Amino acid sequence: MLAIDLPRARRLALRVVLGQALVSVIAALCALGLAGGRAGISALLGGGIATVASFAMAGLVFGAGGAARALAMFYIGEAVKLLIVVVLFVVVLRLVKVAPLAMFAAFAATFLVYWIALLSALPALSGARR
Repeated sequence: MLAIDLPRARRLALRVVLGQALVSVIAALCALGLAGGRAGISALLGGGIATVASFAMAGLVFGAGGAARALAMFYIGEAVKLLIVVVLFVVVLRLVKVAPLAMFAAFAATFLVYWIALLSALPALSGARR
């Protein structure tokens, strides 16, 4: 049976959210410089959607409680994350005239941050106690 170092996993989750926020800002600045204000706002919204969803999941999974609670909340957190992404995309697409390419490119970039951080953490997390 594997046991994961919960404080290390919490720090990783926080770093992912902060990394996504940073990539969102960088993508927005790039889009602003390349295509103007609408593209900059669109990129910020796209990246923000991924960042908010990851933050919500991290809050659910790594909120108060131990490893057993974190494991139990993982699937619920993932479902909530997906729901937040869908709802926020619907709201943004209905209320804001966006530059779709900038918005989805920033979302994809922040999504990559999530997977790169996860893959880079696997060797460290696999050193967990058995």
